[in-house]
Amino acid sequence: MHRRHATLREKGRRQAIRGPAYMFNEKGTSLTAEEEHFLDSAEYGNIPVVRKMLEESKTLNFNCVDYMGQNALQLAVGNEHLEVTELLLKKENLARVGDALLLAISKGYVRIVEAILNHPAFAQGQRLTLSPLEQELRDDDFYAYDEDGTRFSHDITPIILAAHCQEYEIVHILLLKGARIERPHDYFCKCNECMEKQRKDSFSHSRSRMNAYKGLASAAYLSLSSEDPVLTALELSNELARLANIETEFKNDYRKLSMQCKDFVVGVLDLCRDTEEVEAILNGDVNIHLCPEHHRPSLSRIKLAIKYEVKKFVAHPNCQQQLLTMWYENLSGLRQQSIAVKFLAVFGVSIGLPFLAIAYWIAPCSKLGRTLRSPFMKFVAHAVSFTIFLGLLVVNASDRFEGVKNLPNETITDHPKQIFRVKTTQFSWTELLIMKWVLGMIWSECKEIWEEGPREYVVHLWNLLDFGMLSIFVASFTARFMAFLKASEAQQYVDQYVQDDDLNNATLPPEVAYFTYARNKWLPSDPQIISEGLYAIAVVLSFSRIAYILPANESFGPLQISLGRTVKDIFKFMVIFIMVFLAFMIGMFNLYSYYLGAKYNPAFTTVEESFKTLFWSIFGLSEVISVVLKYDHKFIENIGYVLYGVYNVTMVVVLLNMLIAMINNSYQEIEEDADVEWKFARAKLWLSYFDEGRTLPAPFNLVPSPKSFYYLILKIKMCLIKLCKSKAKNCENDLEMGMLNSKKRKIMKRLIKRYVLKAQVDRENDEVNEGKWNFIMDPPNEHVLLLLLIWPLRGLSLVKILCREGWLVLTLRENKFEEETWTLHTFAVAVGTTTASTGELKEIKQDISSLRYELLEEKSQATGELAKLIQQLSDKFGKTLNKDI
Repeated sequence: MHRRHATLREKGRRQAIRGPAYMFNEKGTSLTAEEEHFLDSAEYGNIPVVRKMLEESKTLNFNCVDYMGQNALQLAVGNEHLEVTELLLKKENLARVGDALLLAISKGYVRIVEAILNHPAFAQGQRLTLSPLEQELRDDDFYAYDEDGTRFSHDITPIILAAHCQEYEIVHILLLKGARIERPHDYFCKCNECMEKQRKDSFSHSRSRMNAYKGLASAAYLSLSSEDPVLTALELSNELARLANIETEFKNDYRKLSMQCKDFVVGVLDLCRDTEEVEAILNGDVNIHLCPEHHRPSLSRIKLAIKYEVKKFVAHPNCQQQLLTMWYENLSGLRQQSIAVKFLAVFGVSIGLPFLAIAYWIAPCSKLGRTLRSPFMKFVAHAVSFTIFLGLLVVNASDRFEGVKNLPNETITDHPKQIFRVKTTQFSWTELLIMKWVLGMIWSECKEIWEEGPREYVVHLWNLLDFGMLSIFVASFTARFMAFLKASEAQQYVDQYVQDDDLNNATLPPEVAYFTYARNKWLPSDPQIISEGLYAIAVVLSFSRIAYILPANESFGPLQISLGRTVKDIFKFMVIFIMVFLAFMIGMFNLYSYYLGAKYNPAFTTVEESFKTLFWSIFGLSEVISVVLKYDHKFIENIGYVLYGVYNVTMVVVLLNMLIAMINNSYQEIEEDADVEWKFARAKLWLSYFDEGRTLPAPFNLVPSPKSFYYLILKIKMCLIKLCKSKAKNCENDLEMGMLNSKKRKIMKRLIKRYVLKAQVDRENDEVNEGKWNFIMDPPNEHVLLLLLIWPLRGLSLVKILCREGWLVLTLRENKFEEETWTLHTFAVAVGTTTASTGELKEIKQDISSLRYELLEEKSQATGELAKLIQQLSDKFGKTLNKDI
């Protein structure tokens, strides 16, 4: 009777712990007393009872489920009872093995996962590659397909769940078994499978894609499933960032996963210990052959990281140190010099740039040529060349600093028969030099387009600025040259047909006489006027090009980045601005268009005047009189006052302050991470000078060097070799590349092992740090140790076991059935400098729990045998008494 009450109390306590879920789960079938006892024994790890019932009971349904829909296997796995799990797995037709596997993976029970994977159901490995949803068509109970008794979605496979839980060891086991995470199809895929899933349940389809990407982006899966995890993580981060802009409903989730991939790449780079390992990450596999004299690394991973904007990877100290070493290639001594010495080097290059260019033409492979090919010297040479170009633009306008010699209504010629426009359209020596620089820059841009491709070229905004600047320069000089040709034709006509010495007295045809007119009589579409306007725009763009080299400096770099972000904010703001501006411009024009000549000023009477008035009112340059009429039409005036006031409040008070807030927010974002932003921008600038070629700046690059002819001959030779013979040479090249790639893969494996070990240690430390205990004793005495040795026999159960800083902490629960209470006992045992891992602690807990039930079973058997002996003795004693009587 006492034992029955204890059992009822235990069941009541267990139901109370399980909480209100019991209220929402109906029992399908009532459990027999035998089944209830079997489920309780499996849940609490009572190995002898479970073994006995499985071997002896013929009426036991070992697939029975409790009120939560969980069978004995799930209960045993959930409570980490390995021996009970192994006993159950030996039974045929065992249900919900797949759910038990998922449960073991979610809890990180590696030994139980291994035991379940040894089940015959996983012999062929097909069960691991299919999700429960894909296996639902099979007529078996491998999963709880009705979602009663399972806590996982139907699209979750074991490998996906292990990747979600960051279980490195389990992921490794599943990968060895052949399990893989299939990459989802493209979002716009129109295949039959995707269309059917989208039609059947679009939400479930989206969630399954998200779960798959969570598994793919897991550090555990990235590090163990790919030969080049860095490349895989970079490409996956870009794909997830792209999906964040497409599937906006899951934008935050995709961005988080993209950042997770980027953090993984940074974590691997952080574990590098020497230059060889850093180069293996930054360069990737060797897929192309470089020229024998050029051994500069390809930096393919850095270029990819810059393309995908993985800023922390590029700004990492290991990456920056490698880039800095390459930046001062062949100039190792200059790297440690002061700023003054570097300034002197730049000044020397500025003075001797023409002589250095001549020397490079003559001997490109000499020591001086190798020095000029270093990225730093290329940067200095191009910066000096562009500075000279800007100086020519200034010198070209220097003759007009104090004003022009002739007014717009005056004409000045060198001799009486000279056409005035011939003098004004002639190119000066500074303009000829500017044209040479422009041609040199155009040639440089053409080479860049040829090397990178049009698509990559257009992606970079600075290339678009260069293209626009050079196009405007070409258009300006073309219009100027056309005007010069027309003036020359007029001059030729005068020289042939006009006999008078003074053109003022001669009668000229209108098309010839036009070129003798002063500026105030030129047509608005005159080519020279168009040329001057385009030239002014090109000059502005040329000076704005200085911002390209600002990231080279730590002080100006963040300012340049903030300026670029501000321009983006302005373009975003312009959408709302133009919408509001157009609304008021058209409205005010419709209101005042009928009063042309009836206002004190022409504001709002035409579309042009309406635009001017509203635009300049933003800067406070318009007056209120713009809405006043000469007639007594107060209704129109009042509407004009209201609309004009609402416009000023909306534009000046609301929108302009919103723009200021946007700009301030962007600036604060840059400042919060200024070092990373600056180093990322500087790396982009540096990489543009790392590639081979374009050593000489404009206009010196217009003259081909002997090296160019050498490369041309070498390319022709390689083409001929590929067409003719060289299969053996190709085999040798493939062998050489294979050796290099094999070495890099070994380095990558070493880094990944290091990363996995660090991740496991960090996780174990986090689990230990999350542990709590009620009380820790001082170093225990022999009485405490004796208690620890005999606790299984005193009815104590192990609640928690932790290890921290050399102490083994045990939390035991003592059940007092008479008082219907229980007490917690916590002890700390010193274990010296040896620290047990979390996995070892779990195994200790499991072994102790199993030992307790074995001791209790032995005690129960001994008690039973003793009761039998007592009964036999009592029977014999009773018989003896009867005989005596």
